Amino acid sequence: MQIRQLQIAHDALQDRLILRVSTQADEEFRVWLTRRFLRELWPHLARLLGQASEDDTPLPSEIDAIPAPSGLEQVFQDDQATYPLGSTPLLTSEIKCNSLADGSFHLTFREGRERSFELGLTPDLLQAFCAMLHAGAEQAHWDLALDHAASVAPSVVPHLRPTHLH
Repeated sequence: MQIRQLQIAHDALQDRLILRVSTQADEEFRVWLTRRFLRELWPHLARLLGQASEDDTPLPSEIDAIPAPSGLEQVFQDDQATYPLGSTPLLTSEIKCNSLADGSFHLTFREGRERSFELGLTPDLLQAFCAMLHAGAEQAHWDLALDHAASVAPSVVPHLRPTHLH
């Protein structure tokens, strides 16, 4: 799956963040992220960010300082999209986080045992994804401490084993 656009927006009525991913094949995947889920997910994303920075340049001290890759600030295009998971967003209750040998990352969002969505991210896209999550949580006024220093200790989550959140 080649990502064309990522968007994270706050839905005030649902009090959730919605992740929208559009692909080069004109597919759109929609995923709900709750405050509680983001709070539990963030340390694992921060650990992945730490892994990404080991091979690359050091991360900025503030997640807000991470620049978004070009093209991600454009208006989200969904005029001809198809929805492989349906138009109703997947309500994430579980995620699996993997670091791949090529330096990229693989996130599998699951809704119970029903629907799932796999998202592959390069280190740059992971940084942009985390910056978008941070901005979405700020917009939602969720008062979450989302910084890259909040990572899970390596003794709790080994470097090469998948991480599961429930």
